[in-house]
Amino acid sequence: MQREARHPVILGIDTSCYTTSVALIAGRELLADRRLLLEVPQGKRGLRQAEAVFQHVRNLPQLLSEVLPREDITGVAVSSKPRSAAGSYMPVFKTGEGMARALALAWDVPLYLTSHQAGHIWAGLFSMGKSGMPLERDFLAVHLSGGTTEVVSVRLDESGGEDGEGFRIEILGGSLDIHAGQLIDRIGVKLGLSFPAGPQLEKLAQTGREQGIEPVPLAVSVKGINVNFSGSETAAQRLLEAGAHPAGVAQGVEMCIAESAAKMIKAAAEASGLSIVLMVGGVAANQYLRQYLSQELDRAGISINFAPSRLSSDNAVGVAAYGRWRTLQQAARLGQG
Repeated sequence: MQREARHPVILGIDTSCYTTSVALIAGRELLADRRLLLEVPQGKRGLRQAEAVFQHVRNLPQLLSEVLPREDITGVAVSSKPRSAAGSYMPVFKTGEGMARALALAWDVPLYLTSHQAGHIWAGLFSMGKSGMPLERDFLAVHLSGGTTEVVSVRLDESGGEDGEGFRIEILGGSLDIHAGQLIDRIGVKLGLSFPAGPQLEKLAQTGREQGIEPVPLAVSVKGINVNFSGSETAAQRLLEAGAHPAGVAQGVEMCIAESAAKMIKAAAEASGLSIVLMVGGVAANQYLRQYLSQELDRAGISINFAPSRLSSDNAVGVAAYGRWRTLQQAARLGQG
């Protein structure tokens, strides 16, 4: 017999390539948000999947011990794949899925499967007070991270069903080579920063601005809604080897990503007819990017929304928010029946 509660209490789990995350949501309240970054050796530019899986197996019991036990959990939600598309697969997400399935069985509560990308979108919606349902209008979402650079349309679809996520995601464009986060991390490692390098590279670039160091421009390669970053990476590597100022190159990396994102968003808005944008993913936490896009897109009549920086990076909050929505949808259908 499944337990009943006045407000659904959902445990969310997300095991991405570089972060182990768990979260608890009760009603519209975030009860817990716990994360551990996976350890990457200094000088390395990432982890193999097997290495990441091992660390998730080690991290999950520790994080769960910080938020459990609770007797009122009504559902478990987990990101089981990278994207909401057939064939989308990555071993790291199976680590979280296995734990979620075991807990749901032990507690006799529903299990809700979603994707990592949908979890990012739901985190943005939750931060905007839209944890009960998606935005009232279709919108664009831009997912910028170490593993994804995509512009997608998000069409509302509250029909539910076994795999309903509240919306339908369609990829409109993205990177044709490396991702925005990879550009940041690869240049960051070249600069001697630890991986992932986003916050440190942002700090270096900001210090450069404060000290009056001129940015080192990098070419922007955008065609329609698609972008190439590998040429920018090669150019930045060569500039550093030639003695360019590290803070100037860091600024150039930020500018390249911001200008590329603006061009892609404008092209996507024109192609789709959508004028509301939600930025998600770890790169979206960058303050220079936020300021540049807010100003640039406002002039183009495009409304852009950002989650708080903490909910832009990988997290299980959006996954739990999705589970809450599924719980409410099921309750509504039972009420109508």
